[in-house]
Amino acid sequence: MKLSEFKYSLPKNLIAKFPADPRDSSRMMILDKETGEIEEKQFSAILDIFKRGDCIVLNETKVFPARLFGKKEKTNAKIEVMLLRELKSEERIWDVLVEPARKVRIGNKIYFDNNKFYCEVIDNTTSRGRTVRFSHEGNLFKIIERIGEMPLPEYIKRDPNEHDKVTYQTVFANPNYLCSIAPPSAGLHFTPELLKALEDKGVKIAKLDLNIGQGIFENIEVEDLTKHRMYSEYFEISRESAETINKSLKNKKQVYAVGTSVLRALESSVLTSGATKPNKGWTDKFIYPPYDFKVATAFITTFHPPASPSLLVSAAFGGKENIFKAYKRAMKSEYRFLAYGDALLIR
Repeated sequence: MKLSEFKYSLPKNLIAKFPADPRDSSRMMILDKETGEIEEKQFSAILDIFKRGDCIVLNETKVFPARLFGKKEKTNAKIEVMLLRELKSEERIWDVLVEPARKVRIGNKIYFDNNKFYCEVIDNTTSRGRTVRFSHEGNLFKIIERIGEMPLPEYIKRDPNEHDKVTYQTVFANPNYLCSIAPPSAGLHFTPELLKALEDKGVKIAKLDLNIGQGIFENIEVEDLTKHRMYSEYFEISRESAETINKSLKNKKQVYAVGTSVLRALESSVLTSGATKPNKGWTDKFIYPPYDFKVATAFITTFHPPASPSLLVSAAFGGKENIFKAYKRAMKSEYRFLAYGDALLIR
């Protein structure tokens, strides 16, 4: 398939700037991938769809306030530094994005927190990408929590606020996995009460961790999809979670993947038998149509940007024709799109 087949015009007024409150009051479109039929409900109604023994798979990664603002040495030029991932913790080396990139060269130092510490640029990786070494030898994450801003996507077109530190985060985020620059946005619709109600109903909850990184902001630059390479992201699937997923599959129950990050992790950890294996490592799995999914039987996602890797995953799961039919209806019905937007359930 070609990239141009997945382009569409998204009206700016449909891009959600703030989340639904409460979270599960957002709208939900339900797409039958076999028939193409569509239903529309409130997200909280998802409780009625699950059956005892079904499994829901969540990515419990936590977003950290990865956007820092510093000043370049000598000139005091304001520089934005987006932390992507820690490469070598003992050497305090990180992959970052910088803005304006033209002002940041190898050897430059950028100072933060009233000049209490700095990072020095040691390499160029892309037009905006840099590798830096931080001077601070203590727990850098504690300082980041204090001075950093939540890395809201540029399309939201507003400055982040303190409330975003709560809302741009799933309620099931694990503080031990404080490594992502974006949440699994499909998971933003769940409340603690809804998750508890699912458990009370006999639904099994399996959790994994995939660190969402630069790939969330990537544009696909090639028309031939076979030539695109995804940015690698670290993931872990525990033995307990794998066993929970496999038990539901063995019992012919539904396995609901919440978000594209969950699908990528699961599809990177499949045995030849079709079962999920405990696994950890890096994945650059790029999913696009046609694709035969081995684990998930249903998929909870959001409405994604045109020609984006996430849209391609949805089209691979639900069928390109079905997805564009759903998106056309969503735009006509003024659904809210992108990270803070409404939900799409494909089953």
